[in-house]
Amino acid sequence: MSHTATRLRNIAPPMVSPMWSGCSIRNGLPCSSATGTTPQPGRDAISRKPCRPHPASCNHSQTSKKQGNVPFDQQTLIVLNPMHLNRRHFLQQLGVGALTLGAATSGLANASSGLYSLFSPARALKLPRGLPGANGVNAAKLLDFVKAVESANLNLHSVMVLRHGKVVSEGWWAPYAPELKHTLYSLSKSFTSTAVGMAVAEGKLTVDDKVISFFKDDLPATVSENLAAMRVKDLLTMSTGHDTEPTGKMRTDGNTNWPKAFLAHPVEHKPGTHFVYNSGATYMLSAIVQKLTGQPVLTYLKPRLFAPLGIEGADWEVDPKGVNVGGWGLRVKTEDIAKFGQLYLQKGVWNGKRLLPEAWINDATRYEVMSAGGKRKAEENDWLQGYGYQFWRCRHDAYRGDGAYGQYCIVMPKQDAVIAITSETGDMQAVLDAVWDHILPAMDGAGSADAKPLTQTLSQLAVLLPVQEGRSSLASTISGQTYAFADNSLKAQSASLTFGKDGVIFKLHDDRGDHQVLCGINRWATSDSTFSAMPLKLVETPVPGETKTRVAGTGGWQDANTFVMTWRFIETAHYETVTCQFGADNTLSVAFESSLAKLTKTKDKRPVLQGKLRESVGMKKA
Repeated sequence: MSHTATRLRNIAPPMVSPMWSGCSIRNGLPCSSATGTTPQPGRDAISRKPCRPHPASCNHSQTSKKQGNVPFDQQTLIVLNPMHLNRRHFLQQLGVGALTLGAATSGLANASSGLYSLFSPARALKLPRGLPGANGVNAAKLLDFVKAVESANLNLHSVMVLRHGKVVSEGWWAPYAPELKHTLYSLSKSFTSTAVGMAVAEGKLTVDDKVISFFKDDLPATVSENLAAMRVKDLLTMSTGHDTEPTGKMRTDGNTNWPKAFLAHPVEHKPGTHFVYNSGATYMLSAIVQKLTGQPVLTYLKPRLFAPLGIEGADWEVDPKGVNVGGWGLRVKTEDIAKFGQLYLQKGVWNGKRLLPEAWINDATRYEVMSAGGKRKAEENDWLQGYGYQFWRCRHDAYRGDGAYGQYCIVMPKQDAVIAITSETGDMQAVLDAVWDHILPAMDGAGSADAKPLTQTLSQLAVLLPVQEGRSSLASTISGQTYAFADNSLKAQSASLTFGKDGVIFKLHDDRGDHQVLCGINRWATSDSTFSAMPLKLVETPVPGETKTRVAGTGGWQDANTFVMTWRFIETAHYETVTCQFGADNTLSVAFESSLAKLTKTKDKRPVLQGKLRESVGMKKA
């Protein structure tokens, strides 16, 4: 049978009892925290007024009951038939407005405050919502943006558009959702820059301070003239004088002293004269803030930035000594990205309180040095518009923070607008082109005020779901059977698949223990798994204390002997394709392919696991 990839817009995640050790199943989708009271936009003084909730109010009647140690096929596996239930109605039944438009929330404000206090104990501050037309935005052109990125297969995960401080359009491609964090990659750099700006405002340092003054115990035996001249400002503008990026050497060969490795890297040019994209420089900024404050950047920012903006649940990867890596590794929600951009648009003021000096905002976002990157000529290239303090200048007099594979915080001062985007795209310039071609002209306000087509499209967004059309009689035969692997570099020892009516549990045992993922059959199922997302990361640095990661899984039979799963690690940018091939001689091969390998058209370096049914090798069946 053929394999097809379809964009399923009516998706019902299966729900099962959380009996499986090492895998905490989510009963449907978590309750949205979007309902309830919220301050007015950050541009105004704080005043608590009822917030317009998402179209669906919270409803916990759909949660499945714990059923104890019942065989998988006897458990209640709730699947809402997408043939009879569209995505918006499904979300309403579960109490989640995962994909919405600001316009769709109007008229419900008075009913929200009780729901907020009952179901949203965190009381995260939400941005106000508004109609596109009421805020001078052409909804039809916003819809054109969505159509453009989908037709070009740019693999967006979310988009949020703010105008005049209000969310006028927002959408998440299921299984991505508003309550989920998303890795920012190098968009993290703009947050590190903000921490430096706050430390400067507190008098802890200046941008003209010499870098070596903070690391006297980590200096090379000979300090070159150029290294001695390197300033904090040169770190901020990525004009350190390096001819090559030092970050790779900082992280290789088991090195645990990253500042020492950075300072040992040759500084061939006079600092301030030569731009080289330099994540190591951002790491050094993070290390400086920690040295001066006694706190990691994440901790330092919590009361100064995250708490005032209502950013909750953020985490940040660390180096071997616990220093936040600075140049990557921060995870926040899409709305948090939008809030951050809105703070910069408002010149550092939030709810009447100054969080960051206006002078710092101006310095950070203006042209400081000539940047490099991209393949186009300058007038068509958003990587050749100049660089500030960890912010890129853009065409159309805008600026942005951005991260690998399409994480964006775009600020458009002339239009009084902010755009937040998360994705896994292989063409970051194409996403920006779509912004300039469709969202920018939408700000002229001309055209139809009818937002219904946009609302409908946003309510049905979903990533491509790989649907396997094959059939197999093997499921009942192999279900629950354990296959033992030959020795391998992954230290994987055994695996099993346990099939139910509408889902499957894939379980793998390695030197760290048991790990498992829940997959719906040709639909998404979400679980918390101890499978590591490290092989999928561009940079393998850990989140402190993280033992589980959220995975949306789907699987199906490609043919009579091949079961293919897709695991989307939905708080990262990436996913995994896992192919299980069953042989007639009671064998199993398991092949992994990361989405990064697909994007870069390279071969996944992990070995194909080769296993045999345990009974056939004289071992007791699991």
